[in-house]
Amino acid sequence: MLYSIIVPVYNRPGEVKELLDSLLAQTVKPFELLIIEDGSKERCDHLLDHYRSFFTIRYFYKENSGRSDTRNYGMARAAGDYLLFFDSDVILPPFYFEKLEAAMGSCYCDCFGGPDAADSSFSDMQKAVSHAMTSFWTTGGIRGGKAVMEKFCPRTFNMGFSKEVYEKVGDFKDMMGEDIDLSIRIRNAGFSTRLIREVYVYHKRRIDMHRFYKQVNNFGQARIWLQLIHPGSLKPVHAAPALMLLMGVVLLVAAVFCPWLLMLPLLYILLIFFDSLQKNRSIRVAALSVLAAAVQITGYGMGFLKAFWFKMILRRPLETKENLTKLYNRG
Repeated sequence: MLYSIIVPVYNRPGEVKELLDSLLAQTVKPFELLIIEDGSKERCDHLLDHYRSFFTIRYFYKENSGRSDTRNYGMARAAGDYLLFFDSDVILPPFYFEKLEAAMGSCYCDCFGGPDAADSSFSDMQKAVSHAMTSFWTTGGIRGGKAVMEKFCPRTFNMGFSKEVYEKVGDFKDMMGEDIDLSIRIRNAGFSTRLIREVYVYHKRRIDMHRFYKQVNNFGQARIWLQLIHPGSLKPVHAAPALMLLMGVVLLVAAVFCPWLLMLPLLYILLIFFDSLQKNRSIRVAALSVLAAAVQITGYGMGFLKAFWFKMILRRPLETKENLTKLYNRG
């Protein structure tokens, strides 16, 4: 089976080189790579010649139109039987395709997703942000953790589906949470979806806390958008960060009269710290994990509450092309 890897790129030649090196190191190479440059000023095409003798690379440059349209552009040009999606800031372990081939051979599925992790070479802050985004105590395991509180939805940092799925379900939509939206549509169309835990990637996440806050804030807003488009998709775990944020504010106010209430957030902080310490074996990474978790919960919670207030209470329309075609014609 030929896999078509589709990677949207915007001004990240350094990250692309790391991804290329990890593809070069694969123990098996049953793939073609499509790099779609989304109007970048810092292009990566000059890096590709060295790798072309080891695997097929197809490079495209187009005007900037966003990640969904860029992935759709790649899908329309892919030659493979199965389409794979990675973010430009991921690195694959050398056995990725070996494990994927074995998993597909033993139990084929129409759509799959894999988890993400931090490589030992990552900086302390990268490891801390990775922990905040993958720990059960911060995300409820919804990104492929061992304990989960909802059905797993593949995400485009590590996601794949067959050409048949693409032909029947269609493109990514121009919205926040576009990969989860597509995962839900794939499942609703009757295709099989599977989490393959051993097919993971190393994800070099944002380490600038302001940019990280904006990213998770968008994630929080996206959950409300997805509920409006796919009623019933919102689960208690998705609201947990917003509830924790509100509870934190209430505890801070109440602590003026009952100072012992501050022990509750302190216990949660210690839980995050020791969970990270156990997994990363570093006091510094554990301390930074507390900071990253605080930014994540605050950013996601604020985004969730903002979208809940404006979109579900005040009923303001979604700010997308033709209001997402009137919420996909009301689902």
